[in-house]
Amino acid sequence: MLKTLNAALKVLKMFTREKPVWGGRELANELNMNHTNVYRILETLEKNGFVKKDKVTKKYSLGYAVWELGMIMYDSLHSRDLIRPLLEELRDQTGESVFLIVLDNKEAVTLEVVEPENKVKFSVSAGSRAPLYVGASYRSILAFTSEEFIESVISDGLTKYTDRTMTDPDELRKELKKIRKQGWAISQGEYTEEVIAIAVPLFSNDEVIGSITVSGPVYRMTEEKIEAYLPLLMETRDKVANTIQRYQLKLRD
Repeated sequence: MLKTLNAALKVLKMFTREKPVWGGRELANELNMNHTNVYRILETLEKNGFVKKDKVTKKYSLGYAVWELGMIMYDSLHSRDLIRPLLEELRDQTGESVFLIVLDNKEAVTLEVVEPENKVKFSVSAGSRAPLYVGASYRSILAFTSEEFIESVISDGLTKYTDRTMTDPDELRKELKKIRKQGWAISQGEYTEEVIAIAVPLFSNDEVIGSITVSGPVYRMTEEKIEAYLPLLMETRDKVANTIQRYQLKLRD
């Protein structure tokens, strides 16, 4: 029975975006299975709505039962379940804290915090908010918004959080231009003392929606490590963006 079930699942998994329609013999040849067995499997799948047979071509495609199960799965998807493992992988690669930040009006909200074990951790927690002009996590978002939005943020006032906080409007504009050109941001001690952060913007449908950050204490975040972490950070960003697009995820309601 399990052998038959395994064979049926193999047949079902042959129906893909790239090849959604199959003939019975074609399937049997591709899977190197007995033709009679494949037709029996297809007949059973058809009776249960998992495949449908075209009356003219006699070829098969997926049925509505698969769609129904897929929608149940889709409705149960949570962005955390899909994205957090990617952030954890980056944490393991760097040994430093990783943050997923999302844009919310004129602020940035920390959506996910993934910290290393047995190392100095930060007070930043999921749900915390910060202004968009302070530090790499937030400026990497602000840099890719419109000029009108940037000027609106500046006109609201630039509060100093530490001695290193960038509060000069012209200096901020210059830094944002640099971030746009190089595609990433770096900061030291602007929001939290003695901390270096590197961040890359996260996009969805060509619009910036947030950022991903690797952050650690100054004594650990050397130039060599930062140089090594940047490609890993960008790779993780691309994986997260692809996951958002593939599953049509919304990071915030």
